[in-house]
Amino acid sequence: MTTPAIELKGISKAFGPVQANKNINIRVMPGTIHGIIGENGAGKSTLMSILYGFYKADSGEIFINGKKTEIPDSQHAIAAGIGMVFQHFKLVENFTVLENVVLGAEDGAMLRPSLAKARSQLKQLAEEYELNVNPDAVIEEIGVGTQQRVEILKALYRQADILILDEPTGVLTPAEADQLFRILGRLKEEGKTIILITHKLREIMEITDTVSVMRRGEMTATVNTAETSPPHLAELMVGRKVLLQVDKVPAKPGEMVLEVKNLSVTDSGGVQRVKGVSFNIRAGEILGIAGVAGNGQSELLEVLGGYEFGTGEVKINGHSIDLTGRHSNGQTRRDRGIAHVPEDRQREGLIMDFMAWENIAFGYHHDPKYQKNRVFMDNVSIRADTADKMERFDVRPPNPMLQAKSFSGGNQQKIVVAREIERNPDLLLVGQPTRGVDIGAIEFIHKQIVALRDQGKAILLISVELDEIMSLSDRIAVMFDGKIMGERLPDKTNVKELGLLMAGVAGEAV
Repeated sequence: MTTPAIELKGISKAFGPVQANKNINIRVMPGTIHGIIGENGAGKSTLMSILYGFYKADSGEIFINGKKTEIPDSQHAIAAGIGMVFQHFKLVENFTVLENVVLGAEDGAMLRPSLAKARSQLKQLAEEYELNVNPDAVIEEIGVGTQQRVEILKALYRQADILILDEPTGVLTPAEADQLFRILGRLKEEGKTIILITHKLREIMEITDTVSVMRRGEMTATVNTAETSPPHLAELMVGRKVLLQVDKVPAKPGEMVLEVKNLSVTDSGGVQRVKGVSFNIRAGEILGIAGVAGNGQSELLEVLGGYEFGTGEVKINGHSIDLTGRHSNGQTRRDRGIAHVPEDRQREGLIMDFMAWENIAFGYHHDPKYQKNRVFMDNVSIRADTADKMERFDVRPPNPMLQAKSFSGGNQQKIVVAREIERNPDLLLVGQPTRGVDIGAIEFIHKQIVALRDQGKAILLISVELDEIMSLSDRIAVMFDGKIMGERLPDKTNVKELGLLMAGVAGEAV
């Protein structure tokens, strides 16, 4: 029998009372792509962080190519031929690609020989694995897809034979994800072993050879990908049957809620990000805005949400909203019946060092049920309300006293969604609602959004996930270069047509 490239035996890890990994056993064969899936908080990233030396297991053994190996830190992991590409890249943004690749792997005190060696090896690696990157490009000036290639190059430069990728497509466009899959296929052909942590079943089915399923810290199954299906994997992940398609009745649009006319947004550098955009949303409908990241969608959400300035006209329920900043702020937006789930939960939706109950109150601290004698905040009531929301939205662990940074990304998202949706808004602004969220939570969040629509609320949905846009939206607008290139009905269009609009090569601006 072939010796596994990686074998973990009896791995357990606890963080206080939370058991992240429970007696995990897994074997990964050499020259394969092995997927690990599970809900947020299932323990996937913890397990791989133990393999990479970020955490030390409480018990268990690690074998690399049949040899028992101690991995107390990442340097020992690298020495054992393991490389890891994290969900949030570990790059120095004002360094060049070349400097980032060399950083931590210098051959001596003199940098020039190390940089020259790295430049030569990068050229060879780029040709061999189709990882073309300009070595002199500054990280902050290149796209996230290219940054991810830099992370892979860093690992290969350090002679990694085993590559771990944690949610690698969370920030990629569909085209960038397809390019990544081609690169991973090439790495596999060259004999590399790849572990892919993801919650996206399409990716698992498309690229992996074998898939292991984790649930609540335990390994529940390992199957050959060719012998399973998305519904079966979803059920193994969640422990019940999961609806993979959004179930909704046709929309019944009512009164006009949001009117946007000739809206423009210019950033601090003088670059116009939104260019004369006009659209409207009625009560009881979802308008989805599709587009490759960086084409003005983020700025559109920010100006409607009240923390970016713009020009033009915006009306909520017939009343104008100030866009100049003289009278515009988030509280005014909330007073007008607008709730906002921002695109970046960590930078805009939460204060990571604050506790869950404090984050639930942010922006709504004037709520009478949160007040005590109209002078002090009633922290007991806020904590009780948070506990109730955490239970109904299945936030794990359901502890209002934990800091936001102690939750997995998907559970952080649930906290933000619970805070905003529960406010019964007239208009919900929602950006990337399921980014980094597992299949069970995706189903839940989609149901909440549709339920809000069916209650007669207007919803503006922005997502880079075309499947999400197609399944949730009642109307779809596509943005490119700050303009709306066209509007389509979901049942009258397809991914190919939307992709062309997203590239700016079809349709006319409206």
